[in-house]
Amino acid sequence: MASARLSRTPSSETNRKTWTWSAWIKRSATGSATSANGYTLWNCEGSSANDNFIFHITVNGGGSGGPTDSLALHTYGNDVFRTTPLLKDVNGWYHIVFALDTTQATATDRIKLYVNGELQSYSQEANFPSQNYNMGINRNALHCIGSHGTNANYYFDGLMAHVHFTDGTAYPASTFGETDATTGIWKPKVSPSVTYGTNGYFLKMDNSANMGLDSSGNSNNFATSGTIIQTKDTPSNVFATFNPLDNYYPAMTVSNVNTRALTIGGKYTYIPSTLGMTSGKYYAEIKCAGQSGSQEEFLVGITSTQTTATTHEVGHYGNDYGYNGVAGQYRTSNSNTSYGAAYTTGDIIGIAVDLDNNKLYFSKNGTWQNSGVPTSGSTGTGAINITDPSSTALGAYFFAVCYFSSTDTGTYDANFGNGYFGTTAVSSAQSPDDGIGIFEYDVPAGYRALCTKSLNAQEYS
Repeated sequence: MASARLSRTPSSETNRKTWTWSAWIKRSATGSATSANGYTLWNCEGSSANDNFIFHITVNGGGSGGPTDSLALHTYGNDVFRTTPLLKDVNGWYHIVFALDTTQATATDRIKLYVNGELQSYSQEANFPSQNYNMGINRNALHCIGSHGTNANYYFDGLMAHVHFTDGTAYPASTFGETDATTGIWKPKVSPSVTYGTNGYFLKMDNSANMGLDSSGNSNNFATSGTIIQTKDTPSNVFATFNPLDNYYPAMTVSNVNTRALTIGGKYTYIPSTLGMTSGKYYAEIKCAGQSGSQEEFLVGITSTQTTATTHEVGHYGNDYGYNGVAGQYRTSNSNTSYGAAYTTGDIIGIAVDLDNNKLYFSKNGTWQNSGVPTSGSTGTGAINITDPSSTALGAYFFAVCYFSSTDTGTYDANFGNGYFGTTAVSSAQSPDDGIGIFEYDVPAGYRALCTKSLNAQEYS
């Protein structure tokens, strides 16, 4: 939702003293934005300071020197609160519950904020509203999810799912989420028992044709603006993306919820996936979406080294392996070996990693290079032999890309199973054996998308 939002204007004003807003969010970036207003989660912009309501993730402490990446509320002309814990994770989902009840006699009971089921403390401001105060929410005015009101800016950058609003009732986080008895992880209650009230809504985000559809029964549907896509990445199954926190020299620019990576014109520009692989079989697709010069110096592959060195293209070290687009070679230990066809802008490179047999295969537009057979097991027909991940620097492999040019730039769109290259859906919709994930080309038998459900199934069964 980096430049998109949901919006609705209620037909009438209802309860401005008591309500609950619950949402699952996944961030794409931390610590930077175009304004101190940061990344807006929920907003109702008013004509007066008392009616203005901005619930957001801060940048530069919201302009007041506070902690970056905290949750904050700004209304009645003041910063009302900032949370002590920070939201720095760009891989997992956060569950945010904001419960308001200004009828309470005790000031600290009037606003309760929960993250992943835990009641939050506040690092700086705690300017609780006076008893029976009317907040800006639930006015007959424009309400926005993912941007800052009528200005339509300060967008939230990331994903949202299961957004609830209950008009007239304040609920605790346990109404909307619970701890999984097996994993100990906080997870959604998919059908919570709540009273939504007149202006209440439940946005499941499960209808790709209508992402603002209200499933509460109230028909309080939201309008959508910008490009909002339905992703397979959910609070119960996290898919890999490019990792902006492991993005060292020189840094890449990431977008589209960290599935697009753009180099900045440096020979060793490189970025890996958020999730790693230690055993099992995994498949991913990388589309070479564009390049600025005449040399198609794309490198696509796997790595087992963090991006802390100033010399680190994919394949520079002995336990890194890259498929070189300009020469049709594979690269490891800073050396190239003849392998397959060259590739260029518009081509889709498939990567099959077999860590049961320590074999690696690459395809170009669905054709396995070097006559590779990813299902050949220990025989490894056409495979690149790779080091056992347990003996590598990180004990795991990560999908990775880089553009091997000191002057030009390259753009990559990764499909780790979400079914999109950038904002364009794949055309053929092929799935692995377990049915989790969507790809452009046929997935070899036994291979899975790199996501938490598949990791659990392959590595911990």
